[in-house]
Amino acid sequence: VGLHQAANPATIALHQTTKETNMPTRIISDIIAGRPLVSGTTEMTVRAACRVMAEKKIGALLIVENSRIAGIFTERDALNKVLAGGLDPDVTQVSQVMVRDPQTIRADKPLAYALQFMADGGFRHVPVVDGDGAPLGMVSARDALGNDMVQLERDLQFREHLEENIA
Repeated sequence: VGLHQAANPATIALHQTTKETNMPTRIISDIIAGRPLVSGTTEMTVRAACRVMAEKKIGALLIVENSRIAGIFTERDALNKVLAGGLDPDVTQVSQVMVRDPQTIRADKPLAYALQFMADGGFRHVPVVDGDGAPLGMVSARDALGNDMVQLERDLQFREHLEENIA
């Protein structure tokens, strides 16, 4: 059965189409272009960080010290470390619960690389840096939506079309 499926022209065409589109191919610098760098400090309280995140409608906040990324504070940190941990968000500083020295990604990489990076690391946000390591912004798993979702839908429609015409 495996050999028969591999020889199926629809499967071959879909594989080639998916391979050729190399979804998602957008470059990170294009995705974050025009987005302001939203950041906080290690001394801010968890409540203050959460207010910034809510106001900006973001799920993670870059924590910056001396123009370098010191950490990242996420919704998961607020939920799992602060609320579930019984900590007071008005007293707890972000530095106590943030992820220190998070993995980063350069802006010249494709989104697909970032998504694989997130999947492998078990996280949903990756700080973006320039060639010198200075913070530029953040990409998240949500960035895969939009144009890439449209492309996925087109690929699926193309697959259905091929399967209907071959059947």
